[in-house]
This record gives sequence, structure tokens and C-alpha cells, in this order.
Amino acid sequence: MLVLSRHRDESIMIGDDVVVTIVDIRGDKVRLGIEAPQSIPVHRQEVYDAIQRENRRASQMGPGATKDVGGPTDD
Repeated sequence: MLVLSRHRDESIMIGDDVVVTIVDIRGDKVRLGIEAPQSIPVHRQEVYDAIQRENRRASQMGPGATKDVGGPTDD
């Protein structure tokens, strides 16, 4: 892990396309601004973990485990 020190309004570049800027520092919390292309997903760690769990769960479902939503009915 690379550890860097930055002050408010200073930035870190990740590659050529991602800029992380220190927006605010209050006590033990740091607010970050992240500029990245739309093709690069940016999530908080807990959200990323939840997405990964849901993707694993969905990939383990067998055929027919989900219904067609909004599809034709035989009524």
C-alpha cells in the first residue's frame, strides 16, 4: 500500500484518468472528490463488497430461479 500525505485541495493522480482530491478534513474524517471516466466504477468499499456478494449469489442460481419480469403472460 502506498501512503501519501496531502492537504486540503491537493490531489493525487491514479494513471492518466483518475484524480483524487482532498475536499475537506474534519476531525478523523476526510472527504474525497474523485474524478474518473464513467467507464471506471467508483464505490465505497462496503458498497463494492455488497455488489460482489450479490453477483456471486446471482451466478449460483440455477436456470428457472428467476422470473421474466414484465414479459408476456398466459392469462
